[in-house]
Amino acid sequence: MAVVGGWVLLSALGAGAEDWPQWRGVNRDGQWTEKGLIRKFAGPEIPIKWRVPIGSGYSGPTVAKGRVYVTDRVAEPQQLERVHCFDEKTGEKIWSHSYEAPYGGVSYPAGPRASVTLDEGRAYALGALGHLHCFDAARGKLLWSRDLNREYEINLPTWGIAASPLIEKDVVILQIGGKDACVVALDKRTGKERWKALGDPASYSAPITIDQAGKRVTVVWTADRVVGLDPRTGAEYWSAPFPRKRWPIGIATPVLNGDRLFLSSAIDGSLMLRVPKDRLAVEQLWQRRGATEQNTDALHSLISTPLLMGDYIYGICSKGELRCLDAKTGDRLWENVSVVPLNRWAAAHLVRNGERVWIFNERGELIIGSLSPTGFQEISRAGLLKPTLAQLRERGGVCWSHPAFANQHVFARNDEELVCASLKSE
Repeated sequence: MAVVGGWVLLSALGAGAEDWPQWRGVNRDGQWTEKGLIRKFAGPEIPIKWRVPIGSGYSGPTVAKGRVYVTDRVAEPQQLERVHCFDEKTGEKIWSHSYEAPYGGVSYPAGPRASVTLDEGRAYALGALGHLHCFDAARGKLLWSRDLNREYEINLPTWGIAASPLIEKDVVILQIGGKDACVVALDKRTGKERWKALGDPASYSAPITIDQAGKRVTVVWTADRVVGLDPRTGAEYWSAPFPRKRWPIGIATPVLNGDRLFLSSAIDGSLMLRVPKDRLAVEQLWQRRGATEQNTDALHSLISTPLLMGDYIYGICSKGELRCLDAKTGDRLWENVSVVPLNRWAAAHLVRNGERVWIFNERGELIIGSLSPTGFQEISRAGLLKPTLAQLRERGGVCWSHPAFANQHVFARNDEELVCASLKSE
């Protein structure tokens, strides 16, 4: 498993409790290790513990030290991005910060994309236009901020900046697509630049850091390749091509299991790499791409990050098909179309918890199930949120934001509200 600065991100809560302090959980890998959870839902709707109104946005909530963080956008009377902090137990607002952010060149302008990252009492919030703020996480005091668009001459991606900030020891690492600065690292305490690297255009994919050959290696999927960087200096250790057929559309996060690193794109298909444990290098094992995003091969993921579990890959393809692939070859072992109604770019988020998987689909349903090389078994399903239209004005709206699973609860948002529901076993 990749370890992504987990020793500084773990919260000192009670035994067995687990926060969700950054994108995709404690270690940025879609793993949730808590026990004492419900086995099945009691009815067709999940009882809501609390709900609070918020504006629109794609960013998923994060949870740390008794607080829930989320970003949103309001367009009237002026265009603002906002960062909110709520009490985890009650939903009471603790603090909020807003700033001007006119979305002139952002397609799908519902709001910010990147989840807030929590680390050592600080909250790092990155907006769709490159506004980066560092707050005292408990009180909301602004510690420092940077206008990365202005400072680094960002070639703004079509759908804005989306990759959630990554903390690695004493730096915060960001994929922004600046001039000769696709990736930048700032001192996490002061915001001062430590290094910048790569002239690549940016993708939307959040970077991760892995251990390889006794080194920490930050893995960044840019618009055209996968790069391994020294997180201390930005020096390039290795790279592997992953060329785009059309526009950059890499959104899913790279996933690591053992020495295999897997990536999937809605248009450009799947790429499996090997990152040897004994040297700083990378090797392509296989690449599969269908003729189009409608006529797919292997796995063409858009928003949904796959799970790489041993010799098998489980993920959501471009129309919402849940697929299992042989990790050695990319061959499809099975497909299931029951998780989410089939539509172009239909989405569902997969989080592993022991032998079970929790799936939050774009209809706002939470599903408990199990995955194996022989198929998907649905155990229970219930409604959590209603779809809303700001993220996608089709098919009655969607819930595209990734939920947070923390302290035996689920936290999820649409374009109107943030909700909390207990998943604790009675």
